[in-house]
Amino acid sequence: MPFSMRITAIFTLAVTVFGILGCTTAARPEPMAGDAARPLVTPEKAAARPKIVAFGDSLTAGFGLAERESYPYLLQERLNADGYNYEVVNAGVSGETSLGGSERIDWVLEQENVEILILELGANDLLRGVPPARMKENLDKMIAKAKAKNITVVLCGMLAPPTMGAEYQRDYTNAFPDLAEKYGIAYVPFLLEGVALKRELNQADGIHPNPAGTRIMTENIYKELQPLLKK
Repeated sequence: MPFSMRITAIFTLAVTVFGILGCTTAARPEPMAGDAARPLVTPEKAAARPKIVAFGDSLTAGFGLAERESYPYLLQERLNADGYNYEVVNAGVSGETSLGGSERIDWVLEQENVEILILELGANDLLRGVPPARMKENLDKMIAKAKAKNITVVLCGMLAPPTMGAEYQRDYTNAFPDLAEKYGIAYVPFLLEGVALKRELNQADGIHPNPAGTRIMTENIYKELQPLLKK
């Protein structure tokens, strides 16, 4: 597929993904009554281990998957297999926006031994037409708070489709690499690289990754995460 057609297809998929993410919000209770109330995966015996917090929306929470199939769980398995002594905490909430994330980030960062934050938010901001500058400001606040606590950040970028208008598309899409450059943090340009548009790697809705797709998504993150790890 020519590069231009591929990018257009990914943009089209991206806006569909955002629509599905928003639909999951409408079908679920408010965060504090539903997903946000789900206990974080924090094994008692691992309290002294450094933590990697996976912070995001349904792609992080593992929408439509069993806990063992979610990317934070798969990331934990990969770390264990490679000899890294980290505890991965799934702090994903389906339907989360950058504003919602900024309102709960303090509680997440106050956990003991948090060393790395994987920040994956922004899809639902696009769905709601939130101005890119506002989304960027929310993400900036979260990154700044993590850096103030000497927590390493891995930022997962999102894509905006041409249908949002050239200016919106440009400002939204550039917000993520701009922040990565500003703070000198690791950056995953597109979380679903290698998964998007592949029916065999997605659930029946054609959008959310199935277990096989989630494994690829995990590898996309691990590629940027591994250089930051300590043994």
